[in-house]
Amino acid sequence: MATNGNNGVSDSRPIFFFDIDNCLYSKSCNIHDEMQTLINKFFVKHLELNVSDAHELHQKYYKEYGLAIEGLTRHHKIDPLAFNAEVDDALPLDKILKPDPKLRQLLEDLDTTKVKPWLLTNAYVTHGERVVKLLGIADIFEGITYCDYGNLPLVCKPSQDMYAKAEKEAAAPSTKSCLFVDDSYLNCVHAHARGWTTAHLVEPGVTTPPKQASEFVISSLEELRVHFPQAFKQNPSGGI
Repeated sequence: MATNGNNGVSDSRPIFFFDIDNCLYSKSCNIHDEMQTLINKFFVKHLELNVSDAHELHQKYYKEYGLAIEGLTRHHKIDPLAFNAEVDDALPLDKILKPDPKLRQLLEDLDTTKVKPWLLTNAYVTHGERVVKLLGIADIFEGITYCDYGNLPLVCKPSQDMYAKAEKEAAAPSTKSCLFVDDSYLNCVHAHARGWTTAHLVEPGVTTPPKQASEFVISSLEELRVHFPQAFKQNPSGGI
């Protein structure tokens, strides 16, 4: 899987951006909860906070910046790569994730003569690549745009700078030619405001926001076939 553009080769395909965490796998995997525990431990250890204060500050930074590590680097001079080593890379993903044949079939049914599949994540590259490898879909995507923990200040969703970075790295023909699916309400709101065509993934059991974030609200990635028919093969082997 590449991590940059198309090396100057002319390519007019629209980009289909896929979020990774809680999008390519279900929230029911509870990876988010595992991550929250490790983040809170990191706050306790490195900021010398009690558990309650650590949780409160963690949530504050997440709401303000979209990433806890953003607040840590801004206000506490924490090394993002150290954070990554103790949080994302410490997750027991190999015990949780496994190849997903249905997901793979959906992605194989994308017509890559018409769209370029691309990953867009706020995680560091090591985490993103590990997830898609464990899901058995790494080879489907032509590249990944990630939050570069080795380059400060951090750039992440929902910042417009992150969407601009993704367009550049994926060599998007234009802003209007970008398709996007994410489980985050704010990420979808800001991508939609930029001019991307967006789908907000709200799994069954998750509260649907009163105000719609995207053109489309889906409960399963399979519904992308319905809302983005132009991105799929006309006679796919899969289907809803």
